Amino acid sequence: MAKILLVEDDRDLCLIVSDSLSAHSHVVDMVHAGDEGLERLLYYDYDLVVLDWELPKMNGVQILKEVRSKGKMLPIIMLTGKKSGDEKEQGLDSGADDYLTKPFEMKELQARVRALLRRPQAFLGTQLRCGNIVLDPQAFKVTRDGEELKLLPKELALLEFFMRHPGQVFTAEAVLNRVWSSESEASPESFRTCLKRLRQKIDVGDDSIIEYVHGLGYRIKG
Repeated sequence: MAKILLVEDDRDLCLIVSDSLSAHSHVVDMVHAGDEGLERLLYYDYDLVVLDWELPKMNGVQILKEVRSKGKMLPIIMLTGKKSGDEKEQGLDSGADDYLTKPFEMKELQARVRALLRRPQAFLGTQLRCGNIVLDPQAFKVTRDGEELKLLPKELALLEFFMRHPGQVFTAEAVLNRVWSSESEASPESFRTCLKRLRQKIDVGDDSIIEYVHGLGYRIKG
């Protein structure tokens, strides 16, 4: 699971891409103008951006340069109808991590998203582990001591988020920002309710692997 910002002014294509990414359990925020995209990138935290080149208000290259100038190093895939080598070079030199020419197959976009999400996370293999809990993000499967656990999609997304950040402490608001859509009306209570359900499914006894650090927030034990 990743939180992805999709900046694309073609609304039909935007919905197709969003549906494809959401089908792989990613949380997708959509905007259709360049200035909106930049505002989201500067205000919210995302794991990856799918960014169109030709946008109203502000084009993709301008957004790239501004985002990189602010020190944000999240992976960015540029979408464009431009096919020349010089234009591709310009996009990559502006800070894009990858480049996809329209029209493209959704499977190719998914493969590039997976590759870029693996790179900054720097985890080995396809599985995440914490104690006796193993999570396979590709198969959407969680096991405890080899026995599969049945988690709801948001519970799985919440567990994956914590497992990708072992030992780090997050407030309820920070978790909402990363795991829930920015357009949702979820509240800190929504997070705590989801966490309660998750703990009931993954924990044995009273000792939870996702603990509350008094006055600071929540973390998974490293």
